[in-house]
Amino acid sequence: MNWNELSDAKQLEELTTQSHQQPVLIFKHSSSCSISKTALGRLERNWNEGEMKKVKPYFLDLLSYRTISNEIVNQFFVEHESPQILIIRNGKSVYDRSHFDIDYKSVRSEIEK
Repeated sequence: MNWNELSDAKQLEELTTQSHQQPVLIFKHSSSCSISKTALGRLERNWNEGEMKKVKPYFLDLLSYRTISNEIVNQFFVEHESPQILIIRNGKSVYDRSHFDIDYKSVRSEIEK
């Protein structure tokens, strides 16, 4: 899986603009959380580049960039959780799940809409 690292709050403006052309996925991950590691592993094991070529995936390391997560809360009106996945389309969060509700099939279904 080819993640784009989300490491600067300025990238939120860029990915919001991108979301008008293609869906953008944000995965918020805490490396100190076993549930986050499990959810990430399940997503990555099932990820199929051919099926997901329409989406641009971003990875946010919460331990290093918690302030960016706070900006995501403010910009997309989605309460912070970890792990958490969001899909941004046309500048708005259209899908968010956390913990064991993060499921590749439902993510793929949302991307294909």
